[in-house]
Amino acid sequence: MRSAGEEELADLLRASIAGDERAYAAFLENVAARVRAFARRRMALGGADAEDIVQETLLAIHLKRHTWRQDAPVLPWVFAIARFKMIDAFRRSGRVKEVDIEAFSETLAEPETESASSRDIGRAIEALTPAQKAVVSSISVEGCSIADTARALDMSEGAVRVAFHRGLAAIAARFGKS
Repeated sequence: MRSAGEEELADLLRASIAGDERAYAAFLENVAARVRAFARRRMALGGADAEDIVQETLLAIHLKRHTWRQDAPVLPWVFAIARFKMIDAFRRSGRVKEVDIEAFSETLAEPETESASSRDIGRAIEALTPAQKAVVSSISVEGCSIADTARALDMSEGAVRVAFHRGLAAIAARFGKS
């Protein structure tokens, strides 16, 4: 079996969507080999686990092949499905697996600038009452617990919870989310 390139795989998938069974078999054969190597290399799984991921990925591709945009590259779509199937497998097994972030860096969003985040937070809490502003800032921005916030602001925990929920409701109402 020879490995097909990106454009050849896209052509095979287009033909298979149009009804060509031989093209579909060739597409699945090429994709299975790539996903198998991807699963073994990226997640260092044993044979059975890697093969389960391959089979689940192929099934998902089969069921969702109509969702692939035919003008888009096919391999990023395939590997996105494979990554989700790997994550699902780890969740089912209850194992925690650390993955080098460099392996997925091209798919991660660019980090927000601190100034944009600060402006958004400031704008969101500016209309709150002083007590709500203090509580929401303490819990949501600084990451303090309700108990710590209650002690710092000399309030009861119940009053902190009420102020926090009312503050969040006010923010949601202001920005159009109920």
